[in-house]
Amino acid sequence: MDNSTGRLLRKGDYVYGSFFKPELVDGYINGVNPGDRSDVLGRFPFSESSVDEAVDYAGIGVRIWRRIPIQERGNTIRRFRDHLARYQERMARLVTRETGKPLWESRQEVMATIRALDLFLEEGPGILSPIVMNEIGARADRLPRGVVGILSPYNFPVLVPTTQAAAAILAGNAVVVKSSKFTPGVGQELASLWDRCRLPRGIYNMLQGPGSVIGQRLVTHPRLDTLLFTGSYATGAAIRRLTTERPELPVMMHCGGKGIALVLDDADLERAVYEVTVGAFLTAGQRHNSTARVLVTEGIYPKFIEALVRRASQLSVGYGFDPDTFVGPLISENLRTRYRRYCRRLVSRGHQALLEAGQETPSRRGFYARPAIYRIHWDNGNPSMSDEPPGPTLLVYRVGRWEEAAALHNQAMFRGATSLFTRPDNPVIFEMRDRLRTGSLNINRGTIGASLRLPSVGLGRSSNGQPGGLDLLRLLTHPRAQLIESRPFDPRQIALPGLNWNTQAVPPVTPVQIEEEDELADVSSSLELA
Repeated sequence: MDNSTGRLLRKGDYVYGSFFKPELVDGYINGVNPGDRSDVLGRFPFSESSVDEAVDYAGIGVRIWRRIPIQERGNTIRRFRDHLARYQERMARLVTRETGKPLWESRQEVMATIRALDLFLEEGPGILSPIVMNEIGARADRLPRGVVGILSPYNFPVLVPTTQAAAAILAGNAVVVKSSKFTPGVGQELASLWDRCRLPRGIYNMLQGPGSVIGQRLVTHPRLDTLLFTGSYATGAAIRRLTTERPELPVMMHCGGKGIALVLDDADLERAVYEVTVGAFLTAGQRHNSTARVLVTEGIYPKFIEALVRRASQLSVGYGFDPDTFVGPLISENLRTRYRRYCRRLVSRGHQALLEAGQETPSRRGFYARPAIYRIHWDNGNPSMSDEPPGPTLLVYRVGRWEEAAALHNQAMFRGATSLFTRPDNPVIFEMRDRLRTGSLNINRGTIGASLRLPSVGLGRSSNGQPGGLDLLRLLTHPRAQLIESRPFDPRQIALPGLNWNTQAVPPVTPVQIEEEDELADVSSSLELA
């Protein structure tokens, strides 16, 4: 089966090394192809009781897994990586079917996931290795936290849950992954691949269901040790409220909010137009770091806007399995409705449509929408800097100088990723780096460019300050410091004032006279401060 047609075999949740369908069903999620609503993948049952079982069994499994040497844990990740590589075409087709992404883009996601696993296998053991200082009898180890909950998004249904689960498992944890309600088939397929890796029971667990039921139960579970969330700011804020009674719970929240591009007068026009167009409309504008706003200085503004609108109007919107498609459908009718309402609200607030919003009607019934571009008259009291434009929507701002662009940029509520287009030798680059408050800055590259090797933290509402990538391994473990004293105990070496340590076995000794300025040094030596 190539995963591009037909109903999927619905296996249920994956808990303690086995698929099972819950006896007590609380509801169903319907798997539907957003690019062809007549293509139904099936109804997937969910149950809150599965959450308790998954967390409990994960707690059992991690007791064994945390003692397994990191080399063996790495071998398990490598086996999963090889299985994913073997079935990558099947997985890519399923991603396209459930998300609507063009098939070429789904293939890129699967390949990016394989490369990310290679990176964790290459760099992870070094990050997790202990720090040893034999000269003072000290060491620090990184120990697994325990049960890690993962709430995964629909826009990267393979990359995000796989890299996060692999990092957690490599670090010695057990995971409970809640798949996106829009991609139950991908979640099931990933669990099947992990099942082939000879993991001890309970180390990898997968749950189906909506966030409002299954996600909420997982987030509030008292035996959860760490939580990784990737999704909307509204959901992230709800998680904050749900976890107020557990301030000790380590949480990583990546809430996106989309990115911002700045185009200066001396920019390479064609490069800037290309990067902004791709950044804004790839994945139908549904990436967490899609370009949502572009601030353009007035010297290049007319040429840039003419080229941008012309290029965007020529983008091919269509079915994900059609080879010429660039923009696939939105994930749901609800998101398409939000997209249309948002664009109408922009016009009602006095902004100008440069490329008007609207829904596409290809040969198939799906949630298609045309790319939309709006000029924001940001000096009219409605600058539209505090929200996340839904879907394939790009907001354009005309500014006088780069100083004005930087000041406007820093007013944005979401500042996860920023692009700057200018000459590489422009002397103001260094000052702009200093002024722009952003989580990541790409010069002459789009906002969607990123590297797992680099720590990146979204500012504003884009995150709660916890980086992803390789740095995720540090969140998924906790350091434990250890001091060892191997020298024989000699009470005569005690020099702490007022301790009056007397024993019958050791005759009292005459206190050593010390100068006043040396007293602190002697006490520090006795306490083995290093």
